[in-house]
Amino acid sequence: MRFIPVTCEDQTDMLARIGVGSVDDLFADVPEDARLARPLALPDPMTELELSAHLKALAAANTPAGESVSFLGGGCYDHYVPAIVDAVVSKPAFFTAYTPYQPEVSQGTLQAIYEYQSMICQLTGMEVANASMYDGATAFAEAALMACRVTRRPRVVVSATVHPEWRATLATYVEAGTVVVTEVSAAAGLADIEALRLQLADDVAAVMVSSPTFYGTLDDLAALAALAHDAGALLVVGTNPILLGVMEPPASFGADIVVAEGQPLGSAMSYGGPGLGIFACRQEHLRQMPGRVAGRTTDVDGKTGFVLTFSTREQHIRRERATSNICSNHALNALAAGVYLSAVGREGLAGIATACVAKAHYLEAALVESGRFERAFSAPFGYEFALRYRGDVASMQAAMLDRGFFAGLDLARFAAEDAGHVLFAVTEKRTRADIDRFVTEVSTL
Repeated sequence: MRFIPVTCEDQTDMLARIGVGSVDDLFADVPEDARLARPLALPDPMTELELSAHLKALAAANTPAGESVSFLGGGCYDHYVPAIVDAVVSKPAFFTAYTPYQPEVSQGTLQAIYEYQSMICQLTGMEVANASMYDGATAFAEAALMACRVTRRPRVVVSATVHPEWRATLATYVEAGTVVVTEVSAAAGLADIEALRLQLADDVAAVMVSSPTFYGTLDDLAALAALAHDAGALLVVGTNPILLGVMEPPASFGADIVVAEGQPLGSAMSYGGPGLGIFACRQEHLRQMPGRVAGRTTDVDGKTGFVLTFSTREQHIRRERATSNICSNHALNALAAGVYLSAVGREGLAGIATACVAKAHYLEAALVESGRFERAFSAPFGYEFALRYRGDVASMQAAMLDRGFFAGLDLARFAAEDAGHVLFAVTEKRTRADIDRFVTEVSTL
């Protein structure tokens, strides 16, 4: 049975009640030259069977990274997702759950979020974490606003080694506000400490860096922390959660706020999303932390229960008085991260990180030795690195895609000065045979 919620009679009655003669009259304020004067270019109707076949044909035109040997990185990585992750997150109680505003009927979701926060604190070394943000970019931007609230200063200084898309998101955030962003160029793939020092003044709320950087290099966080704190500013650090399995946490170097893209923790690449914004900070800044915090408490009977703490629905719509206007969170992806970390454990995460780093260094050395690539930077790196290709990057990547390889990320798409550079990431999924075959194939081009 066909169901049309608004009939022609309903429409005529509504137009009469508001005093207009037609639907077009509702758009009288829109200039004629801005209106579409032709029918929409829509295809002919299809049956469900026809539409299914059409969509499958469109999907077949893609080359999924998961079905190739992928060396893509730059924020989204081809890590293995244990089967238990999908088994848990696909449960209807989690998969279809609404925001847990009513704690009495949301104990499972709230406990999962609480456990996620606890593990993020262990991973980053920070004292508190929120229930996640949309992605690493929004977490980074929210960190800038938070730093300004904490210090009551209006300016943040950002290293150009931070992911370009994170910096673009920050620029969008502050476009209509009072926060000022000062970007400082990189130095050999690392934050330029002396250039940063020249920008520091009593109006700077935070020094914002990442380690690993966008280029995969590892920065001197202790020196950056000392630089920021000497100026009365906070240090905001973007990091990679997998590498925290073998690296000292940012907190141990003096970071005040830590953010990260959580996609490597149990979320598939999925054409670039959804992501997971990891956000953690020191206890003293808790009340200025954006988003939600799940807390553990006891009820009137002394039984353990979980609630949203320092956060209500109304808090998120208080505009300039709110700690954040993000009124949701990626709870399902946070759950995936929690299940992933629980499944692999402390030793498993260290093993994954170690494998990634070892394989990345093996590939980097082999590519340089091939003579087709040269090192872009001399700084140490984790499992992502940038090389300069001696030839046309686009042609090389197209040829390697035909051979079943995603040959890294062309950095020219982000900055003209990075033309000719390729960013490679090597995860635990890449075998030695994969790497050797890639080096052999790319050397023949």
